[in-house]
Amino acid sequence: MKRVLDAVVFDLDGTLIDTAPDLHAHLVAMLQELGRPALSLAEVRPMIGDGARVLLQRGLEASGGVPAGIDLEDLYATFLARYTRDPHRHGAVFEDAREVLEQLRGRGTALGICTNKPQAASDALLRAAGLDALFDAVIGGDALPVKKPDPGHLGAVLARLGATGGRAVMVGDSGNDLAAARAADIPCVLVSFGYTQVPAAELGADRVIDHFRELPEALAALADLAAGPA
Repeated sequence: MKRVLDAVVFDLDGTLIDTAPDLHAHLVAMLQELGRPALSLAEVRPMIGDGARVLLQRGLEASGGVPAGIDLEDLYATFLARYTRDPHRHGAVFEDAREVLEQLRGRGTALGICTNKPQAASDALLRAAGLDALFDAVIGGDALPVKKPDPGHLGAVLARLGATGGRAVMVGDSGNDLAAARAADIPCVLVSFGYTQVPAAELGADRVIDHFRELPEALAALADLAAGPA
């Protein structure tokens, strides 16, 4: 008997939406206010994926180090507030992602987001991109005591989707996504076009896709591997 997936959980930045242009713009604006040289988009892309606080820290280190006498928490709060107000001016939803999400929902698959991006910024980004209505559960990186790669983060999304018994797949772009999926004992699909310092093809995911149109076929192939009884 062919198994059917109950849920698919997605990472956000670099998986569903190319957020790097907006994160880059906000980071550069803050660095320039501090008298720092601007970083290129190519320099910033590999810094994304572990949350806005880590992105800011990496940006400061790459542009000359953390300034003496600067309160990093205050700086982070300012950066996050600015980004949350304007998260989707330059970026874009990846090609065919919206159509694939609608297709999955049409088949009765519950969809969730497991992201290290803070909750308010995640919600604001999904609204601005017009994707918010497609997801049944969104849990950001500051909503729980743990975040990816801790499996408790992914587990909380699965629980909210009612998929704790298995028949779920994680879709992401980095080692954090793969590690969370492995620890939660569910298969993982990685996209090759996301934000990761190690290429997705080298991380050991169950499937790697180069375009969103390849996702339905990958999910169908992994349905038999998903945990839970047939």
